[in-house]
Amino acid sequence: MKEVLKQIDDVVKNNAVVLFMKGTPDFPQCGFSQRVAAILADSCPSYTAINVLLDDHVREGIKKYADWPTIPQLYINGAFVGGCDIIIELHENGELTNLLQQQPAD
Repeated sequence: MKEVLKQIDDVVKNNAVVLFMKGTPDFPQCGFSQRVAAILADSCPSYTAINVLLDDHVREGIKKYADWPTIPQLYINGAFVGGCDIIIELHENGELTNLLQQQPAD
């Protein structure tokens, strides 16, 4: 598990926006992932998407990484933002756009 958590940490810290999801942005495999991918398509045209269905270790590891039990999970500038309900709320109140526009801390 340590190796998987290290891989996840590397992806999160080396990409400005990362979405761990079921499926891909073009072919989401659950409604929650579909909703978040659609929001990001409008708000953030370029981001890294990780399909957790391709690797059970990553699928379980991401839940431990953020201590968050559900997928999808969104990370911006190395920080966990939340799952589907939180992303929807942030999108609706405009905060997601602000988060996406912030520059990563050095």
